[in-house]
Amino acid sequence: MADRDAPEEPNLPQPRPEPGEPLRVLTVVRRIDSQPLLLRLTDRLRRRLPGDDRFGDPLSVAGTSPAEVVGRQVQVLSSERPSVARELGLSALQVWQALSESAGRGRGDREVAMLFTDLVGFSSWALRAGDEAAVQLLREVGIVVEGAVAEHRGTLVKRLGDGLMAVFPTVEAATRAALDADAGLRDVEVDGHRPRLRAGVHVGRPRKIGGDYLGVDVNIAARVADQARGGELLLSVPAVEQLEPDAYRTGRAKRLRAAGAPKDLRVQSVRRATRD
Repeated sequence: MADRDAPEEPNLPQPRPEPGEPLRVLTVVRRIDSQPLLLRLTDRLRRRLPGDDRFGDPLSVAGTSPAEVVGRQVQVLSSERPSVARELGLSALQVWQALSESAGRGRGDREVAMLFTDLVGFSSWALRAGDEAAVQLLREVGIVVEGAVAEHRGTLVKRLGDGLMAVFPTVEAATRAALDADAGLRDVEVDGHRPRLRAGVHVGRPRKIGGDYLGVDVNIAARVADQARGGELLLSVPAVEQLEPDAYRTGRAKRLRAAGAPKDLRVQSVRRATRD
């Protein structure tokens, strides 16, 4: 009964925020987020953390790994001004990407074999044959060449018009993929035209940024491929030295005469010693 007779507590009015208070809070937060001293500190932090301290630029987030996908979104949503929050978020993604690479889900600075291919005379033929035939040929070539890359544990880095760049864990794998691709193209014909593949392999430690590989070794691999003739596979001598010697026949070593390549670098043609 006593509870029934107890007076009800009055409904006191709740305090309301002063007009303009949320805007003032937001202004303070934005001011802190762009404070130059804090920005310098986050920059120093990123330089000391493992991984790419430039993670977040277009090159570094161009791939398909989870960290790269999230990094693209962070960059798009917060690219209007310098931001401490953005840099801290990218710092976490930078470490995530570095840990992924060290766990084997990325390449980091590991040695890889780089393969470049293209089709000799494709552009001239395509002008005569027309777009429909050219596209059909590229599709059939892609099935053969990319299939060979996948079969030998390669990773397609990018398509380059009528060619491609791929990386492999070993020179042996890259060489077998190139030779299998060339053999497979012997059965491809469009409008009476048979494609002629040329390919080059070099080994090195390129810089992996996003989904791409950059650096001097990549340029050398591309130059090696440029020097090959139709139906020929060229390897740099450092790459040849990693092959099983009894499994291949190699041509005479010759100097690679190409802009951007070391003057002492030599290349050799490679083909199988016997049929598999």
